[in-house]
Amino acid sequence: MNQLTFLGTGDAMGVPRVYCDCSTCTEARITGINQRRRSSVLIHSDGVEEPFMIDCGPDWGTQMEAQNLRMVQTILITHAHFDHIGGLPEWADACRWLGVKGNLYAPREVIATIQGQFPWLDRHMNYMETDDDIEVHGWNIHSWKVCHGKNGYSYAYRLERDGFHWAYCSDAIDLKAEEKKPLHGLDLLILGTSFVHELAEFSTRSVYDMREAQELLQELQPKRTYYTHMSHDVDVRQDYHLGQGITLALTGMKVSLEK
Repeated sequence: MNQLTFLGTGDAMGVPRVYCDCSTCTEARITGINQRRRSSVLIHSDGVEEPFMIDCGPDWGTQMEAQNLRMVQTILITHAHFDHIGGLPEWADACRWLGVKGNLYAPREVIATIQGQFPWLDRHMNYMETDDDIEVHGWNIHSWKVCHGKNGYSYAYRLERDGFHWAYCSDAIDLKAEEKKPLHGLDLLILGTSFVHELAEFSTRSVYDMREAQELLQELQPKRTYYTHMSHDVDVRQDYHLGQGITLALTGMKVSLEK
């Protein structure tokens, strides 16, 4: 069965934020409903025993333990910000101890940044570029650059298999027409929305808020959408009247990747 598991649904700081006593962070400490590790997903593919991941943030080890996993050999990276690559040294150490080489897939410029930050990782993993379309575990995968606002750029992934089309776009804002094209015709869209309604000056922002996301979805018309990359502004206990087919992703939530 083709299935996705949300390993983390938080923004760059996670929830709770260590310095914060807001109602969301307080609840996350007490009962854990709003507790969110950095955004990452795990994909189980039909006919393939081992899953693969998208992104490897600093919570990688905790996320693996929560799934009772000892190794994932293949990881796709969306961009080289710490909340998406901070777990790479821990993954590399697992590769070293287990005597395997990891397979890290990312666009060429993202790989170059990772190699600059962690030059010793080359000993423990193979780097594979995604600038041309690739196939991983039966999925045909297309990557493309998307606007990450004040934070520069990220990449999104569109994955297709057996007539099912879905995309992972965790860090984007203010997408232009060309950037939106691969997001049309989707059975499932996973979209980053850090705030319900972010009040910061637009030029300082880096990820859609939920109001803007709903406008985007009206244009794209995916069959289902899950919001991820959520800050402590988002309290999953609240009803935000998101509309039909839109769901706030929760850690551990499993989603079918089949028609």
